[in-house]
Amino acid sequence: MQTPTFPLTPAHTAREALPALAAELRLPTNWLDYTILAIYFVVVLGIGFAARRSVRTSLDFFLSGRSLPAWITGLAFISANLAATEILGMAANSAQYGAYTVHWYWIGAIPAMVFLGLVMMPFYYGSKVRSVPEFLLLRFDKWAHLLSSILFAFAAILIAGVNLYALAIVVEALLGWPQWVAIVVAGLFVLAYITLGGLSSAIYNEVLQFFVILAALIPITVLALRKVGGWNGLTDRLTVLHGHDFVTAWGGTGIGSPNPLGANWLTIVLGLGFVLSFGYWTTNFAEVQRALSAKNLSAAQRTPLIAAYPKIFIVFLVMIPGLVAAALVPKIGTSASGLQYNDAIPYLMQELLPNGVLGIAVTGLLAAFMAGMAANVSSFNTVFTNDIWSKYVVRHREDEYYVRFGRLITAIGVMASIGTAFLASSFSNIMAYLQTLFSFFNVPMFVAFIIGMFWKRASAKSGFWGLLAGTVTAMVNYFVMYKRHIIDIPTDQGANFVSAIAGFVAGGIVMFVVSLFTSPKPAEELEGLVYGTRSPGMAEPPAVGDDAWYRKPALLGWGAVIIAAACYIPFSL
Repeated sequence: MQTPTFPLTPAHTAREALPALAAELRLPTNWLDYTILAIYFVVVLGIGFAARRSVRTSLDFFLSGRSLPAWITGLAFISANLAATEILGMAANSAQYGAYTVHWYWIGAIPAMVFLGLVMMPFYYGSKVRSVPEFLLLRFDKWAHLLSSILFAFAAILIAGVNLYALAIVVEALLGWPQWVAIVVAGLFVLAYITLGGLSSAIYNEVLQFFVILAALIPITVLALRKVGGWNGLTDRLTVLHGHDFVTAWGGTGIGSPNPLGANWLTIVLGLGFVLSFGYWTTNFAEVQRALSAKNLSAAQRTPLIAAYPKIFIVFLVMIPGLVAAALVPKIGTSASGLQYNDAIPYLMQELLPNGVLGIAVTGLLAAFMAGMAANVSSFNTVFTNDIWSKYVVRHREDEYYVRFGRLITAIGVMASIGTAFLASSFSNIMAYLQTLFSFFNVPMFVAFIIGMFWKRASAKSGFWGLLAGTVTAMVNYFVMYKRHIIDIPTDQGANFVSAIAGFVAGGIVMFVVSLFTSPKPAEELEGLVYGTRSPGMAEPPAVGDDAWYRKPALLGWGAVIIAAACYIPFSL
């Protein structure tokens, strides 16, 4: 595969920066701010204790008994994604790359979320699987299932560790707490409410956290825009400092043209818009688990579609603070400014927010970290218990045993997350680190899913070898071809796009070749797992009153796509 190259940009220098927040960032917090923070923690634990009463079986603990309404699972779906790594990372993206950040939302999220709801959820929910890897067990064989389970469990711990690490450096910088105190406090709270109430506790807390996060981001965004003279004042200043391309979505993305992102339109559309995006949103169990907990198929389908609507507009709440930080601190991300890209939102909190509002903002950041960590820990305990422990280690035990083990492995997962937290230390932009993980673990899994769902001839053995080939190829491209400068890619994000494309192509080719030389699964074993057999779960009759437009997944899905496409117009000029 011919690997595209891009000219060097100033953003390339960001790799050498340390990810810790600037030492001089200290917030003038007082008793009012700490009171707000304390009230939030009390409510979080209260939700955990309340949810404990509903946990009677392993299905209750791992999937909330498949009983939750669509609006609850939809808000939890978006909140699980709206972790502080997303908030700090996307603000850092905007400070570093400019308005190109909109691609991560309107190309890199909305179409994939719609595809998940309309196309893939009938397979997931209709097959009654408890996890994403379990679907690969039904479609392929135990080797594809075991490999995907191990890769996902490993990735979940790494991503939960990113949240803990980011929380520690933020709390240390903003409040003066030692890193180990921040890690232990946040880890224990997440451990407590997930262990008590299982997924229900995590989901209801995520709904609360969604509104707390919005209450934190909206004042920052409004005051930041006011600081620079509104949107016109912001774009005028950024155009002078970084050029016109910095405030447009597609400017300078022609093949061979330089731009702040270090990627051209082809790698944006294929690498981010298709491979990374669909790989993340359709196979990341930390998200899909929320939809699987819905009360019926219609609610499961509407879960990612409901989440798509706030996702369209959240980009403004994370992008604008990053752009404002780039305007106020022209050399942000370099040693000359003393600020890293990750400092964008904390810097604005320090400069703009009064006490009380400051307490809400700090609480919102902590809520975001805990939401992201809880999503990954709850998905980790489900996959490890159901897909590894109960199928390959201790089989055929009573249901109560697996509930107890699920609580134990939750504690182990939190401890492991603490151990992996500092692996993120080599990235100044933590979103770049997360995208690297997604290119390694989610993209190859998406290859296996998409080929397995649409090609009956894909053999049982092809799933394992395709998944392995895709993972290895993405890692080789990143650690060997990119890190050793064999190919010239100016930014980590550009390298992630290329790694994702390479992993997808390699996995698809290997699955095709292996399928040609091995036998396909019998047709009767593919019922409900491949398009062209039957649509699983679709025999479920609609409930009375389910004819409203907002209960129709197709209308919701296409509406989200149209609104997201319309939002691109002002950023494309």
